Amino acid sequence: MEMKWTPEQQKVIELRDRNILVSAAAGSGKTAVLVERILGKLTRKDHPIDIDQLLIVTFTRAAAGEMRERVDKLVGYGSESIWVSTFHSMCVRILRRHIDLLGYDTNFTIYDSDDQKTLMREVCKLLQVDTKMFRERALLSEISKAKDELVTPQEYRMRAEGDYSRKKIAEVYEEYEKQLRSNNALDFDDLLFKTVQLFQTQKDVLEYYQERFRYIMVDEYQDTNTVQFELIRLLASKYRNLC
Repeated sequence: MEMKWTPEQQKVIELRDRNILVSAAAGSGKTAVLVERILGKLTRKDHPIDIDQLLIVTFTRAAAGEMRERVDKLVGYGSESIWVSTFHSMCVRILRRHIDLLGYDTNFTIYDSDDQKTLMREVCKLLQVDTKMFRERALLSEISKAKDELVTPQEYRMRAEGDYSRKKIAEVYEEYEKQLRSNNALDFDDLLFKTVQLFQTQKDVLEYYQERFRYIMVDEYQDTNTVQFELIRLLASKYRNLC
């Protein structure tokens, strides 16, 4: 049965190449409109697009799985060429191909929370950090916040000038990153952070993915933090077809 769209939904589906923001209440059909918009772009007679020019990003694996099913059902043959993924899984795919340009091997390890705690314990021991004053969990949380805001260890140290506690955290952050690199490992936050660094420093890689993903759709865009926003901004900055 053919879906009946409201005038507002129809407008979103039919809007030509441009940046657009869709804002609506939960359960109002935003995801269904996104999927219909995908089909419209592929079948538009005056300007159809290649199926592999689409990138669809969601926040959770469950949402990505649901979107994948919808896209496969709607598009049919060739739908596997459309990238439908979370921010993190998208970044893993990109880093597996290009992270050697940042000085890592492409077979890097991704540390889970237990691995991070073990490493932080070793860092604190090495630096003789008083873990009653600077708890390991709090240090990891502060480093995570820094990476979400695209703050490097060097920048963190500069901002910490004159503040004993923050200078100590900067010291820990630097050693933590040093140990990660020596282990050819990334933590979960690095997946986005390193991808942004890759795009910022390797213009040919950025241009490749800008061409690859001319049409970008982000579900639940209002939840993006600084690093996610910058990642999407860089990818969409050439063709400005972000929905």
